[in-house]
Amino acid sequence: MSKIYSARWVLPIITSAISDGAIVVDDSAIVSVGPRADIQSAFPHAKHEDFGNAVILPGLINTHSHLELTVMRGFLEREEHDFFAWLMKLTFARFKMTDEDLFVSAACGVTEAVRAGITCLGDASSLAGNSMRAVNEVGLRAIVYQESFGPDPNVAEESVSKLRSQLDAIRPRQTELVRAGLSPHAPYTVSAPQLEMISRLAIAEHLPVMMHAAESQAEKQFMQDGDGFFATALGLRGIEWQAPGVSTVRYLHDHGVLETKPLLAHCVNVDQDDLRMIRTANAGIAHCPKSNAKLRHGRAPFAEFVAQGLNVGLGSDSVASNNVCDLLEEARFAALLARLPQGVGQDSELDGGTLPDGRATEPVSAQQTLFAATLGGARALGLDDHIGALQANMAADVAIISLDRAHQQPVRDPYDAIVFCSSGRDVVLTMVAGKELYRDNHVASVDEEDLQTRLGSLSHKLDSA
Repeated sequence: MSKIYSARWVLPIITSAISDGAIVVDDSAIVSVGPRADIQSAFPHAKHEDFGNAVILPGLINTHSHLELTVMRGFLEREEHDFFAWLMKLTFARFKMTDEDLFVSAACGVTEAVRAGITCLGDASSLAGNSMRAVNEVGLRAIVYQESFGPDPNVAEESVSKLRSQLDAIRPRQTELVRAGLSPHAPYTVSAPQLEMISRLAIAEHLPVMMHAAESQAEKQFMQDGDGFFATALGLRGIEWQAPGVSTVRYLHDHGVLETKPLLAHCVNVDQDDLRMIRTANAGIAHCPKSNAKLRHGRAPFAEFVAQGLNVGLGSDSVASNNVCDLLEEARFAALLARLPQGVGQDSELDGGTLPDGRATEPVSAQQTLFAATLGGARALGLDDHIGALQANMAADVAIISLDRAHQQPVRDPYDAIVFCSSGRDVVLTMVAGKELYRDNHVASVDEEDLQTRLGSLSHKLDSA
């Protein structure tokens, strides 16, 4: 049975905004999008719900999360000045978590996401089966990337064999909405031979790939000079490291990772040659501005990503480094940070002000930023054939955001109101594949009170360890 959803504004993203617009949903797909009067005339017998002063738009797409770390919100504040100490405390805490702990943490992360209008996640997980279970139970769409670690080239084959076993274990959890992917964690935690083997596996098995790349100054120092705390840590483990003397993106190109059309998370330290390789490979970028700032990694050149037409989406990263999963807040931060004067917080080799042909970059608009939060994210994940826009035959992944609140008045432009005035708390409905997962301040598929109680117990367990 078809249903009409109407509101003051419909933002299809792929076409212009529609004032007094409506969409028609039938089963799991969008049937039609247009002015309310035209839709009502074409579907006279469809049930109709009017959301009034609100915006209907494609569901938001969070291209980079770590759902299993939700319990670590606020857990690492004292270590944020020291990225290595931050990573070590996180890693040791995660080792203390059981499968059920990881599921509870991930499930709380998914409920936070669905409340904020997020309908699709690109999630990296140390034990992906737990996150896949959580996403499936709530009903979101996702690619969950099984992480792989192994900086010692001498055990690369063993590490990839372990990854294959993990992949076999999580494949039964795949559904029409949830896919499994692979994530060689980072260039300082995965050896070159292992990168090459994982890339070949991904291509042979048609699996999506995600990797942390060009995230920090420490990583840049490790790649180009062969020193710093990452190199020291390997040395303490008896692992020899010969710096390639190139950028992370060039290194990934040289070892076959870019052949997988990967999603690259962060890309703070990149130059024009790096962007050319990313564009040529049709790879994606997960831009995580709040995490980059909170951990003092620097400012990725988001304006350049947009101006050069790269496949860039927005990511929250984990709430251990954010501390919320709110893509509207991420969008506002991304747009504003990209407008800072040249050199302010800019750790990329790009000057942040010009394109390769010498033209000046324009300030990133609210409309461009919302594109990154929707269709741009879908393109970065390789899912833009069925999500990211409101048009006939696309999946009915939809968010409806109220414009009725005091902090949004008066509304002159819907894009500006969404990006610069709104947050996840203004979302009134989240739908995935035509199913309403969140409305009336309630997530339909899970017992949130029970999950929060269990998360509190898990938090106490980590704090007491």
